[in-house]
Amino acid sequence: MFPRLALLGVLGACLLAAGCGGAGGGGATDPVRLLVFGDPEELAAYRTLIDAYEQEQPGAEVELIEASDRTDLIARLSTSISGGSPPDLFLINYRFYGQFASKGAIEPIEERLARSKAFQARDFYPEALEAFRWRGEQLCLPQNVSSLVVYYNRTLFQRQGIAEPQDDWRWPDLVSTAIRLTLDANGNPLVAGDPDAGGAKAAVYGLGIEPTLIRVAPFLWSNGGELVDDPERPTRLTLDTPEGLGVLAELIALRQPRGVIPSDIEVEAEDDEARFANGRLAMLLSSRRSTPTFRTIEDFEWDIAPLPSFRKRAGILHSDAYCMTSDSKRQDAAWRFVEFALGAEGQRIVSETGRIVPSLIEVSRSDAFLDPSRPPKRARVFLDAIPTIRRVPAISTWPEIEDAAEGILENGVYLGQPADEVARELDRVTRPLFERGELG
Repeated sequence: MFPRLALLGVLGACLLAAGCGGAGGGGATDPVRLLVFGDPEELAAYRTLIDAYEQEQPGAEVELIEASDRTDLIARLSTSISGGSPPDLFLINYRFYGQFASKGAIEPIEERLARSKAFQARDFYPEALEAFRWRGEQLCLPQNVSSLVVYYNRTLFQRQGIAEPQDDWRWPDLVSTAIRLTLDANGNPLVAGDPDAGGAKAAVYGLGIEPTLIRVAPFLWSNGGELVDDPERPTRLTLDTPEGLGVLAELIALRQPRGVIPSDIEVEAEDDEARFANGRLAMLLSSRRSTPTFRTIEDFEWDIAPLPSFRKRAGILHSDAYCMTSDSKRQDAAWRFVEFALGAEGQRIVSETGRIVPSLIEVSRSDAFLDPSRPPKRARVFLDAIPTIRRVPAISTWPEIEDAAEGILENGVYLGQPADEVARELDRVTRPLFERGELG
């Protein structure tokens, strides 16, 4: 599927098995194996959760298997499933689980959920729960219901005399603010439209945004457009509409001519999250996943604001879920861990680390998540966004579609290509991937 998967997969299969010799069984005393990936702060949150579970359940053991990134996780999962030695549980975003659901590699949890004394389906946000239904069956249980927000450097805003973003701000407000906060080494704004603006002179950039489909989608919806031709039975992307072309043109203009986002070379040298944490990026579009990392910042204050709108409020779902593999030998033990992890205590533990917007409604409205003494102070922005969030289509080839689109969008943004050329290339490259996909 991905060029790197073969090599990564061999390593993943060895690490997930009981050794490269591949002993496959799962005895009653074997640990439950949980496969995840994340930043160091994110992984620390899962270790805290596991420690609490093992203390509450003497004799229970959960082994955390850490993938290096999303590609590595998918590679390990793919090869371990095909090799007959999968993890018992894995944590995955709804955008990527379809390739495993379509192969029957995920054990449905509908009956277990109905019998659970820890929680009921109605206790979770339906927006997240529905994202993990495949062909009418509940396959996985969501741990979070995050959305895309704007992280911003409060200290920098105050130093430059710029008002903090309001809940009702719009796209032009974002752009004008980013222009005012793209600064030279002396802290002076660079001139918008200057050929050098956004080049080597920029010591601070106004905005960080990845040129990816999941960053384009909420603005496309906000502008009245659609990401695909049919959300239930998609056959192609639809960024070639007037609404889509308008959003693409705005995205491309952030680099050329406005120069408010870093160049591709600069992003390769220092990604946007690191640039924000180092004080060299005024605003960043990201999900709740960035919060644990940003809570380590000591040099400035930061907070979050909702996404600005074009015509109406819109957001995109960012949700990960615990999925149980069909070939797991310890499904009952794995489910007991899921009940703890997604019950009130488990959700509070992970919420307090900053990692998640709890999928359990009760915990999302508690101080474990909303505590204003820990950033972001405006945590309620995540909850306010839930009614506006939408999700990408449930199709098994979506990871390939995203990966193929990313390179095209990067070229469009960093090379300043016309929006209509970018849209045509997106359609040409991704349409065959839609044709190969299986629907959820």
